[in-house]
Amino acid sequence: MKWIRFTADGHTAYGSLSGETVTEITGEPWGDDTQPTGKTHRLANVKLEVPVIPKTFYCAGINYATHIREMAEKRGVKPVFPEKADIGYRASNALIAHEEDVVIPAHAPPKMNYEGELVVVIGKQAKHLTEDNAFSCVFGYTIGNDVSERTWQRADRTFWRGKNTDTFKPMGPWIETEVNLEAMDTVVRVNGREDLRFKTNDMIFGIAHYIAAMTKYMTLYPGDVIWMGTDGTSPDLVHGDVVEVELTGLGVLRNRFIRAGQ
Repeated sequence: MKWIRFTADGHTAYGSLSGETVTEITGEPWGDDTQPTGKTHRLANVKLEVPVIPKTFYCAGINYATHIREMAEKRGVKPVFPEKADIGYRASNALIAHEEDVVIPAHAPPKMNYEGELVVVIGKQAKHLTEDNAFSCVFGYTIGNDVSERTWQRADRTFWRGKNTDTFKPMGPWIETEVNLEAMDTVVRVNGREDLRFKTNDMIFGIAHYIAAMTKYMTLYPGDVIWMGTDGTSPDLVHGDVVEVELTGLGVLRNRFIRAGQ
């Protein structure tokens, strides 16, 4: 089932999406007290919002082998593969929705890159899970584009601006509760041309491994998200580029990149 967060007539709510019809609900789709409001909307008449504003915004560290090799080659260093699952964080201020613009600051260096990612949406509070029962806390999945400015990323001791500048985290367009991870491909297109394709589930450490490792130390809460990393590398994006991240069987996240002042 697809769930969207949308705005219609000045009101923001969640709703289930079937074809072109949105059935509005009260509360959040993973909540215990969710009820239909009796209102329906045409998809064309609503504005899609970021599908969830997470309590905590987690991201997997380097988690695909080709991405590690290609990034190391760009830097002229030997690739180093992780020995364990590493988790990082992103800032919710950077989130934008499907079809909203990524705004490149006017003074930013030209090394703007996309990173198409599977996003795991947590639906139940969880602690001390194992790999065998890790998926019990997963509500569904959406799509993320972990936009990165590489010069800032290398220059700063943290990723505070290279990863977390306003608008650098497109996510959407909806949450899908039923997907086939083994059959899924991640496809990234720039201006309509396919630029990258890889098997989404071909991770160094999988979703269950990450959830088990994380919940050994911290509690996951409903609405938390975990971005699972990316493979391959991106061209340097410029003003006017349109990036589409497709996860087959899930949907397409589309955003235009614009440089402030142009």
